[in-house]
Amino acid sequence: MFDNVLHQSATDLLSDDILKNTLPQSLLFAGPTGAGKLTAALELARILGCTNQTRGAWNCSCPSCKKHKAMVNQSLLLCGPSSRTLEISAAKATLLSQNANATSHVEASRYLYLRAVRKLTLRFSPILWEGEDKLSKFSPILQAIDENLEYLEPGRTLPSGEELGKILDEIEEKTTKLEANYLYQSLPVSQIRNISSWAHLSSTSGKKVVIIENAEKMADSSRNALLKILEEPPADLMFILTTEQRGAMLPTILSRVRTYNFFERSREQQQEVINRVFHYDTVYRGKPVPDSINDFMQIYLPVHPSTIMANATSFFKTVSQGHVPDIPAIVSSCGNFEIKSLFKLFIEDLILVQKKLSSNAQGAAASAQLMDAFRKIYNDVVLYRQKSASALEELTREILHINRTNGFVLRETFDE
Repeated sequence: MFDNVLHQSATDLLSDDILKNTLPQSLLFAGPTGAGKLTAALELARILGCTNQTRGAWNCSCPSCKKHKAMVNQSLLLCGPSSRTLEISAAKATLLSQNANATSHVEASRYLYLRAVRKLTLRFSPILWEGEDKLSKFSPILQAIDENLEYLEPGRTLPSGEELGKILDEIEEKTTKLEANYLYQSLPVSQIRNISSWAHLSSTSGKKVVIIENAEKMADSSRNALLKILEEPPADLMFILTTEQRGAMLPTILSRVRTYNFFERSREQQQEVINRVFHYDTVYRGKPVPDSINDFMQIYLPVHPSTIMANATSFFKTVSQGHVPDIPAIVSSCGNFEIKSLFKLFIEDLILVQKKLSSNAQGAAASAQLMDAFRKIYNDVVLYRQKSASALEELTREILHINRTNGFVLRETFDE
């Protein structure tokens, strides 16, 4: 069991609970980004639906396992905010490379890619979005993605290199648009209610599984609605929540789930995961492959992280000196922040740059105010979809105000 989740003791505990039939109906997988929480949740859903007596083997050929491996099993719902574009890009590169070189990993790369895309598209299931106006707006995009995925389904001969590249390019364009324009950053309460309605329908395909990723990001209304289902879940339903911040979960929810902890893997272990999943050992595009999963994924950002850092540093130091930066140029240099993870990196870099302020009391006070400003601007862009240019204009005014009300400590600290 869980052969595709490396170096996590939580999978041993899960396997033991499955074999002893002591697995509860509501679980929480807690741990850092890249620790394998979603992979383990999807694998658990597959194992629970397996109709083979020797359930647990990844190569099981029962109908349920085949559907779960391709992530098309109707007994699974996946929801919650999560950025998937970098994983899709990484899986695309792997599939193209393995197919071009006719390696033994082509079939594994096919599944890797299909699953990467469906980790996003499953969040747009009509079951979840029933009654929402946005359903009609993103349905054509979703249909276009599904039509292209048909060419890649297991059992079909993969298209030729050039044709395959074109198909993957079209899928990447559509998935980027889908995530950027329609994926929420906080699970709507309406989706929790739709899950509840679906959960109480009778099932002919065995155990139903609902995976809610980044559950700590739910608003109070969604948390309260979820709590009601967790109190009396249908007998054939399992909830798997994932979180990076267990402490941010409601105590009433924590009391109704069993927590399985996932831990940060060592650099060597992360390198093994990269090699095992994406089939890159030490070199990619002539450069050493990073030895952390997060750094590896950043290879596929449309803008290099060093460019984001340079722009964030320039932005902050310019404002610190009392000047207004060239915001249109910054936004353009950062790929228009079309991928939300780029804006997240920009804010994280601003936080790093301003840390120099903490060397004295006045600077520390200004730093605390800056952190509040950064948090607000991040939420405005990521949660409320404010245009990044107008958000940075607002941030500029706020930094100028913080500088002025704190005796121009920013100018003194960053005076070059």
